[in-house]
Amino acid sequence: MAASHPQILHEDVDGVARAAEILRAGGLVALPTETVYGLAADAMNPMAVARVFEAKGRPRFNPLIVHVADLDAVADVAELSPLARRLAKAFWPGPMTLVLPSRGVVADLVSGGLQTVAVRVPAHPLAQLVLREFGGAIAAPSANLSGQVSPTNAAHVVAGLGARVDAVLDGGPCTVGVESTILAPGPNGVRLLREGGIAREEVEALLGAPVSADLTPGRVEAPGQMERHYATAAPLVMGGAASDGEIMIGFGPAGGDLSLSPSGDLVEAAARLFAVLHEADALARQRRASAIRVAEIPESGLGRAINDRLRRAATR
Repeated sequence: MAASHPQILHEDVDGVARAAEILRAGGLVALPTETVYGLAADAMNPMAVARVFEAKGRPRFNPLIVHVADLDAVADVAELSPLARRLAKAFWPGPMTLVLPSRGVVADLVSGGLQTVAVRVPAHPLAQLVLREFGGAIAAPSANLSGQVSPTNAAHVVAGLGARVDAVLDGGPCTVGVESTILAPGPNGVRLLREGGIAREEVEALLGAPVSADLTPGRVEAPGQMERHYATAAPLVMGGAASDGEIMIGFGPAGGDLSLSPSGDLVEAAARLFAVLHEADALARQRRASAIRVAEIPESGLGRAINDRLRRAATR
C-alpha cells in the first residue's frame, strides 16, 4: 500500500475520513496526539499491528499502547477496577496510560506476550475525530524508528519513517511533547511504570497517597521501558558545562546553542524536548560536533519525565 512517500492528510473532514479508511484497510497512519505523533493501526488486525513493528524495527516483546475514544470503549478491551476508573475519570482524556488486565480481544502482538494491555484516551481533537470515524481501537506507539527521538510534528515523522507509513495526518506540533505517564493500578495501590505528561505529584494528590515508582531499566511490562531509547546520532551528555566542539542545550538562565525553555518553565521544556533534540542532532551533524550536552533539569514535576527521556538517550 505504501508509495515512495507517505500521503500527507490535512486537518479537515476529508483528512480524517481518509485516515479512518486507511486504518480499516489495514494500513498505517501517523497521527498527532497531545504527547507525540503515533503510528496508528487497527488494534484488532494482527497483520496491521505486525506492520507497525516492522515499520519501526521494534522488538516484538515491547508492547504497544491502545488508544480508544472514551472510557466506555476501554471496557471493550480491558478490565477496569474501581481504582482504575478513579484514575480514568480524573485524567482522561489526557496523557495517562493505564496497564490493565486484557480481555484478549486485541491482536496478540499488541500486548507483547503479556496478560495486560496498555490503554489510554487521547485528548488531541484530531486523534479523537479519527477514533470516532474509525469506530474502534487503534494501536499507536510513537511514529519513529525504534529507539530514536520521538516525533512531535509531521516533518519528524516523514524524515524518520518515510514510505514505511501510508499516510501522515498533519495536526501541527504536539502540545505536551513527552509521552504519557504509565500507571499500573492494582490491589496494593498504583505503580508508576513510566514518567510522562502527568506529573507524579498530580497522581499522588488525587490518591492522597504516594505511588510506588517501578522504573527498573530494561524490564519491559509496558511500553517505553527499554533502557536505550530516544537516541540522538551524536552522543548525549547530561549536565555540566559545554566543551569546545559540543552543542549545548540550555534551560533557564543556562544559555546555549538551543534552549528547552529560556524562562525555566518545565511545561515549555517538555513540549519542546524532542523538537530541540531533533534540531540539536541536525546542528551536530552540520558542525561535526563531538556531543550534545543538556543543561541540568530539576528532578521534580515534569522534570522527572524530561530527565527520564534524557537518561535513556544518554545511555551508551
